[in-house]
Amino acid sequence: MSTPRTVLVIGGGAAGNAVTILLRRAGVTVDLIEARPDWNATTGSGITLQGNALRVLRELGVWDQVEASGFAYGELGVTTPDGTVVHVEQDIRTGGEDLPATLGMQRPQLQRILIDAVRASGATVRLGTTAEKLTQDTDGVSVRFSDGTEGRYDLAIGADGLNSATRAAIGITARPEPTGMAIWRTPAPRPAGVTRTDLAYGGPAYIAGYSPTGENTLYAYVVEARRERDSVDPAAYADEMCALARSYGGFWPEIVRHITDPAKINYTCFESLLVEGSWHRGRVVLIGDAAHCCPPTLAQGAAMSLEDASVLAELLSDGRDWNDELFQGFHDRRIPRVRSVVEASLQLGRWQLDGVRDADVPGLMARTMNPLRERP
Repeated sequence: MSTPRTVLVIGGGAAGNAVTILLRRAGVTVDLIEARPDWNATTGSGITLQGNALRVLRELGVWDQVEASGFAYGELGVTTPDGTVVHVEQDIRTGGEDLPATLGMQRPQLQRILIDAVRASGATVRLGTTAEKLTQDTDGVSVRFSDGTEGRYDLAIGADGLNSATRAAIGITARPEPTGMAIWRTPAPRPAGVTRTDLAYGGPAYIAGYSPTGENTLYAYVVEARRERDSVDPAAYADEMCALARSYGGFWPEIVRHITDPAKINYTCFESLLVEGSWHRGRVVLIGDAAHCCPPTLAQGAAMSLEDASVLAELLSDGRDWNDELFQGFHDRRIPRVRSVVEASLQLGRWQLDGVRDADVPGLMARTMNPLRERP
């Protein structure tokens, strides 16, 4: 059997963009479709990228642009609600000693960097397009698109996020589950003294934190008990976030002065997902949030998605047949690492929800993060 050479990537987020770039580098013909006409290039506040995510971004050839656009740091501060620093922890360099431990950047900027790399790769991109129907046989996948056109591929990769239509279309019934928490996020100017992530525990929220995202920017976030999304009027988002954030000291009063535009604030419920068993059915494979997702208590969501893309592209490019053995091997290689991150992220949240005061948070984080130094 000759090696298949055509791939449809469904979803243009971090995982979909990354696997597209890597497969194109290997000479595979790739079509990428993305449901949003703006390719998600204008939404979002900030993102925290740890070293193992940066390692994949370097593999993609975009590290120089990412480094220039973000803010690198190597510490995590823990404060009381009044802003008193009670502990500073050195971040683990999961990407190796030649990369920063952590880098914060504006999420739309990361997306634009990846978009430019996808376009430069020569992939065909169709925006505002979804896969309406997937029909498989032993040799490939026939796809009917939302614009009425059709295509034929040797493989389809579902990278269409937490509420993946691809996952449902191939009969995987796993669905994301709420964890009981939700987060308010907003970009803001960076006070000169903010040079790392600081997390305040206690007060009216579970966590109040911020991360520098550039020379002059940060993103701030407040984690609270989950509400029904429609219980808060979006026009009141700034007021709601400020009502929580005003209770915190340190740099928070300066940050709160800039929380004024409800349109810049995002409210998201924490959800978790881990597809058990195989992540493929026939010639359709899931990666990223379509296969697994966890609350951002370890800031590893993007890293796990980028690692998926790197590992799958490696397996698809090594000359072997694209068959069940290869796709199952992808799952088997990824599942121990992903499961560890998902379970630890959930445990950190449960300890907060249950009010556990003597939880071994540093120990759990070290046990989870240290193995990520190894390549996936």
